[in-house]
Amino acid sequence: MRYWLDISGHSAVTLTSPAAVAWATGGVHHQVDHAACTSEVWAVVSHKGAYLIASEVESDRIEDEYQPAMLGFDDLLSFPWYESDGAVNIARSIEATGASDGHPDLGVDVTEDLVELRLSLSEPELQDLKSLGADVSDAMALSLELFEPGVVDLEIQSILAQQLERRGVRARILMVGGDDRLRRYRHPVTQGFPIWHMVMVVVVAERTGLHVATTRYASVEPLPGELSAAFPKLHSIKEKILAACRPGTTYGEVIDHLDSAYREAGYPNEWRNHYQGGPIGFSQREFEIAPANQDSRWYRHSLEIGTALAFNPSLPGGAKLEDTYILTESGLDPVTTTTTGGSVTRTKPNEYGVFQLPGTRHEV
Repeated sequence: MRYWLDISGHSAVTLTSPAAVAWATGGVHHQVDHAACTSEVWAVVSHKGAYLIASEVESDRIEDEYQPAMLGFDDLLSFPWYESDGAVNIARSIEATGASDGHPDLGVDVTEDLVELRLSLSEPELQDLKSLGADVSDAMALSLELFEPGVVDLEIQSILAQQLERRGVRARILMVGGDDRLRRYRHPVTQGFPIWHMVMVVVVAERTGLHVATTRYASVEPLPGELSAAFPKLHSIKEKILAACRPGTTYGEVIDHLDSAYREAGYPNEWRNHYQGGPIGFSQREFEIAPANQDSRWYRHSLEIGTALAFNPSLPGGAKLEDTYILTESGLDPVTTTTTGGSVTRTKPNEYGVFQLPGTRHEV
């Protein structure tokens, strides 16, 4: 961030969003309200010092459990919780910052610059991401192995939520749908319906500020004809997208390959019907990009080693492929891969992310 201050001309920057603060603090888990867009802890970084700001309700806990000095911060400054402008006034008193991650009272919005700075993850962040990916994958597998015909989607969701929480992981997106609903909707959100034949689970999960995304299925019968035909085509699309992800390639070039892959599979412009994903890390997607976004700064931005990527291609009828990868010098390393060798689960998903379970067809 101090390097960025040098080249940007700003004297300081204030970070107020959960994603930016988690990145700046090495993943300090400080959120009380997990739905809040503004963090309970802020960070101010300048050439003169680095400071955390929190209300008096949170400051003792942050000081005791995270020891800001050990994280490189010069001080933890606090204010009474009932002073609505308390954090803003402290940030201004440190220095006329002139820049923030979008707070309307703290100068120029430099959110995209900060996203660019954190796209390439550090080695400790990469290790945390790999650990998170392994835990999420195993939680998904353990939960889906319990799928039986007639189980309600809410029950599957609750089992997975428990498996994630016991690993210190929080689901930012958790969606369970099955049968006709997964074939009709790209987002068959959990509604309390029984599932008899096939279930799809979508999760974006977070721990210490980092996120991974993955989609898995479980089926107690052979895939229906439409899905059986769609998955190989979708797998070809996914492989072409991933093959385009190389250090130095621009995101625009990757998206152009995505567009061509859909067209070559016989689904021109199908990407218009669902989010296609992109870089993941301290946000569930650091930015979304599509072939229609050629004016975006990200279209011209080059992929960097250490970037986490989670693309999300899909086809009509319920076929969807989603995993998280890390870009290395030699290609992509998968992060959301179920543990092999049966040490965690009895079965493994196939190349389409489907757990084929023993079962009997139940007529509704």
